[in-house]
Amino acid sequence: MADDKPSIWQTTPTLEGLNEMSQRTLGETLGMQFVDFGPDYLTAEMPVDERTVQPMRLLHGGASVALAETLGSVAGVLSLKDPTKQSVVGIDINATHLRSVREGGRVRGTVRPVRVGRTVQVWQIDITDERGRQVCSSRLTCQVVNAR
Repeated sequence: MADDKPSIWQTTPTLEGLNEMSQRTLGETLGMQFVDFGPDYLTAEMPVDERTVQPMRLLHGGASVALAETLGSVAGVLSLKDPTKQSVVGIDINATHLRSVREGGRVRGTVRPVRVGRTVQVWQIDITDERGRQVCSSRLTCQVVNAR
């Protein structure tokens, strides 16, 4: 959290606030928890357990994508000038699964901006295992829309 870069966040994050935002969402259901942030990144962890594995007891690719989209969407909201007037919606996500993770572990995802524009945002999300090896590389594109 100690970094000399200027912050891209228009709303200053706190771990408590980030985790509170995730209550009663898919993120909470899958056990996601925000654990770190800096001026241009957010990091969350997710267990590899019965909620997030496929039948071979390996991390489900869809769980990785859910972690990626959660991180990108939250980053998108934090970067809005006025989140009472605008919101972000995911319009495209892709994920390349690079290695498996067995049940019993944890994964960590970190989101960083590729581009944060007035109408389109692009976020890069890298997911690693407990040994720091990359598990998934994902990119989320969000559209900035007027709040309803």
